[in-house]
Amino acid sequence: MPEGDAPEDPTAAFRARARSFLEAHARPRRAGEDDFARFRFLGDPSPDADAEHVLRCKQWQRTLFDGGWAGIAWPKEYGGRGGTPAEARTFAREQARFDVDTGAFAVGIGMVGPTLIAHGTEAHKERYLPALLRGDEVWCQLFSEPGAGSDLAGLRTRAVRDGDEWVVNGQKVWSSGAHHSELGILLARTDPDAPKHHGITYFVLDMRSPGIEVRPLRQINGVAHFNEVFLTDVRIPHENVVGEVNGGWGVAQTTLGAERALIGGGGAVGFRDLARLARDQDRGGDRLLRQRLADAYIRFEIVKYLGQRAQAARRNGAAVGAEASVLKLAVSQNVALNGDLALALEGATAMLLHGDAPYGGFWQQQFLNQWGTRIGGGTEQVQRNVIGERVLGLPPEPRPDKRVPFRELVGS
Repeated sequence: MPEGDAPEDPTAAFRARARSFLEAHARPRRAGEDDFARFRFLGDPSPDADAEHVLRCKQWQRTLFDGGWAGIAWPKEYGGRGGTPAEARTFAREQARFDVDTGAFAVGIGMVGPTLIAHGTEAHKERYLPALLRGDEVWCQLFSEPGAGSDLAGLRTRAVRDGDEWVVNGQKVWSSGAHHSELGILLARTDPDAPKHHGITYFVLDMRSPGIEVRPLRQINGVAHFNEVFLTDVRIPHENVVGEVNGGWGVAQTTLGAERALIGGGGAVGFRDLARLARDQDRGGDRLLRQRLADAYIRFEIVKYLGQRAQAARRNGAAVGAEASVLKLAVSQNVALNGDLALALEGATAMLLHGDAPYGGFWQQQFLNQWGTRIGGGTEQVQRNVIGERVLGLPPEPRPDKRVPFRELVGS
């Protein structure tokens, strides 16, 4: 029995099988500076590096599928393993020890899958879920717009019915990975005479459809991960509607809850990485930094338990709502404070970047990438509003526009 597995641990046998599979098919993460090597593509802005990353993700996702380890908690009839969320968490922890990545499938597996399982037709599930788990298709999210970010219900992309198709015109922005995605989930306004939260429909969009133009956005760290997407007379088959026509806001809440839980599920950095950085930089004797490290340990533990609470709600059949907002807010605060702490630990060398900086600039990338985490899935201000209204029972902000037909809103 592997070290650390108590005989009474119900997941011990599952963990042992997972380790055996991973050891046979993947390379363990290397010791020393190379622990961070697999994340260095974040600092390489070239299209070749991005394409290589997506290819590696597809190859590893197919390996997982062929071995029976993809979609561990998904139903077997749609390509999953039919296991439990606890088993999925156990496998994720074991996989983190190996030099593999499925990041290109974060939107698809983390957000699209749960949404289609909850709201999709049988045809949707049979068509999209097994292909997603096989690594055949990468998905992106087409929700936010230049004038509809935090106020997503203010979106203006229009879809007009034309027989058995919908014709879509509009613009989306901050779409992660849209430049290398085969499919997307799209929100569009289908009834401008309804109030803003109504009259929205949720579609599956083939990103290879005529009329789609994807323009990568160069970020603060030099990488083009986000995109703006222009849609001009794009035709979508009616069968690609998920849920009810004009009922897309409710479907989107499933996606957004899954997104917040996904963002709160952990990332590349753990407390052990900050502690190792402190040791490597010989900063363990600085009392102020030691206190900040202690605070970081507490934050990581809080995020872990908040994540478990959100997962327990989903496991018990409850919609992931306010729990995900509490988790998302805690994660946003954690990444902000960790970014500051990491650069403080590096001292003067924190002013360097890429190959000139320690660990190939890994910590500089973490600091710069924090804004995507803090804004994506809803800003800290949005999460505080959700928590105030749905957890603390505070009066909601006055929103008379929620009851006005969208067509009557100023500038619509």
